[in-house]
Amino acid sequence: MRRCPRLWKTSRFFSEGSTIKLPSAHRIIEEEGEVSIAFFRITGERFITMINVLGGMSQLAARSIKTMMSSRLAAREFLNQLYMIGNRSFSIVALIALFTGLVLALQLNVGLGRFGLKLYVGQVVGLAIFRELGPVLTALMIAARVGSGIAAELGSMVVTEQVLAIEAMGANPIQKLVVPRILAATIAAPILTVMADVIGTLGGLIITVREAGISARFYIDQVRNTLLLDDFTSGVAKAFFFGFFVAVISCYQGLKTSGGTEGVGVATTKAVVVSAITIFVSDFFLTKLILLL
Repeated sequence: MRRCPRLWKTSRFFSEGSTIKLPSAHRIIEEEGEVSIAFFRITGERFITMINVLGGMSQLAARSIKTMMSSRLAAREFLNQLYMIGNRSFSIVALIALFTGLVLALQLNVGLGRFGLKLYVGQVVGLAIFRELGPVLTALMIAARVGSGIAAELGSMVVTEQVLAIEAMGANPIQKLVVPRILAATIAAPILTVMADVIGTLGGLIITVREAGISARFYIDQVRNTLLLDDFTSGVAKAFFFGFFVAVISCYQGLKTSGGTEGVGVATTKAVVVSAITIFVSDFFLTKLILLL
């Protein structure tokens, strides 16, 4: 009888009486249990870390507000921080707002043009920028430009023990370092948002006049007739909270810096990432709250 080639090739690797060792069911269950335990352990550790961070930020915010109400404000440091935040952020905020308005108007001209509604581009651009895009994009730029700077500055002071020196002299680091930055960011964010709203709307004007063939006067009248006071105040109110959140997060990450210069880089990265996530998450809840009021 002729042997099957496939069986013959297989038989070369196994001699008579040889057995294939397979993992036992007990071993498989044990390994799966170890993986499950490791998963829940890592998840629990990260959850506890997140709760500790949220608690630390809340405590820092509460102490800052208490100090702001009970202690004298370091006016010179506050004005310096207000100037630095506005000066650092205005150029990039203006650039982002301008091109956001340009792109938004360009896309709306294409989309609404399919239905013969190019005349209403100004209304949509105004609502989108004043209610949502203006405050959110401004807050993101503040987090990237100013929040990283605050975290790096305070982190460097912690690493070089300057914060300990302030405490040794009997001064309050919260009053000297944290309160001026939080107050400056909280005030600067709404101001930058108003500028971003105006610049973004003008960017939409440039594209709409060229693409839709309408006059600048008609575009401005559309925006004025569509926007209500609530549309303006809702965006400014959200920017107020965004600035506060960014400043608190950046100060917390800076003051919690450890590990030398490498720790400063880690704190800066965390400040920007956590601030961006907080902006998007809080934007939903703030918008819902404003709509209910």
